[in-house]
Amino acid sequence: MTSVSWVEDNENGGFGVENLPYGVFSRPGELPRVGVAIGDHVLDMAEMSTAGLVEDRRYFASGSLNAFMVAGRTAWEANRARLVELLTDEAYRERVEPHLIPVSDVELLRPFEVADFVDFFSSEHHATNTGRIFRPQGEPLTPNWKRLPVGYHGRAGTVYPSGTPIIRPSGQRRTPGDPEPSYGPSLRLDFEAEVGFVAGVPSVAGNRVSADAFRDHVFGFVLVNDWSARDLQAWESQPLGPFLGKSFATSISTWVVPVAALEPARVSPPVQDPVPLPYLRSEEPWGLDLHLEVLINGQVAARPRFASMYWTPPQQLAHATVNGAPLRTGDLFASGTVSGPERDQRGCMLELSWNGQEPLELDDGTKRTFLEDGDTVTLRAQAPGASGSRITLGEVTGTVHPARP
Repeated sequence: MTSVSWVEDNENGGFGVENLPYGVFSRPGELPRVGVAIGDHVLDMAEMSTAGLVEDRRYFASGSLNAFMVAGRTAWEANRARLVELLTDEAYRERVEPHLIPVSDVELLRPFEVADFVDFFSSEHHATNTGRIFRPQGEPLTPNWKRLPVGYHGRAGTVYPSGTPIIRPSGQRRTPGDPEPSYGPSLRLDFEAEVGFVAGVPSVAGNRVSADAFRDHVFGFVLVNDWSARDLQAWESQPLGPFLGKSFATSISTWVVPVAALEPARVSPPVQDPVPLPYLRSEEPWGLDLHLEVLINGQVAARPRFASMYWTPPQQLAHATVNGAPLRTGDLFASGTVSGPERDQRGCMLELSWNGQEPLELDDGTKRTFLEDGDTVTLRAQAPGASGSRITLGEVTGTVHPARP
């Protein structure tokens, strides 16, 4: 794919023609509709279809990507090829330019309607660290961890777009040493740096989706911050899994990067030992060379590497459907916290502060064990693109606000 576009500053921020992520935007007094990021502009896909430059207005005129996502891989590939043609051939410039809008003039919205939400636990470094924190005298990994992608079903109704304020959740928590639980705002609010993928093409109930069918069902990738109230979670997760400690907010980036854009970023994942059961095996390497960056109040707190993730997205998809659970358009699957072997690669405050025992010091001298009211957390990610370029997954940001009475 050529990397040369006639759009001015088309490589700005990694949004060149190698990327072309989809999102939903609005302008004052206008209805939301689908757009594509190119440089520091948004290409209005609804108006492009009205002008006859791309096909099928029904895909792009609504305030959601779901109609386009369900159309399937043939439609995705055809539209991507058409956009590359329009944005690299000077002959189309005069017709396309009227439909380019500065991104500063629009509001970016949640890009798709979330059907179901699944959060995995796929980083061996993260799983090992949390095991050492909570089971210091035992084995860090549970016996099932290297046999299957561990995960849980979350709440779709609290998946919010980047920029949505995060209200500190309240609930029951029991401080170590206290004989009884108390109620109040979470005292150990945390972020989790994750990468997610969204399903476009559904599957039939009772039929599993194989790892090698990933491209036929998955539309693209987003950045995810799956906020956590660690104290609420620790008290309620005995013996079941997360509930109030996780269901209050999950933030996603506003741009969905197509699977095709990340093909140049595919690398071999870590060696899996023991060898996974046959339904979890894939013929292709599906590690992704994504470089994440976590900022707290504009200061870098961590730089996790997604390439170190033990379980890959196709394996996550295969496991989530192996029991016959059907995929639905808009199903969101998150990787779980992305962490690496070094302290500056840990993707959450639980690890960065070792559960509050080793405060994280930021560049301005401020220290954190967990997040405070007023803190703004921003996640960013980049990946290698075609022709030696870099592409971005954009960013997801959220500011912590005090708990409400």
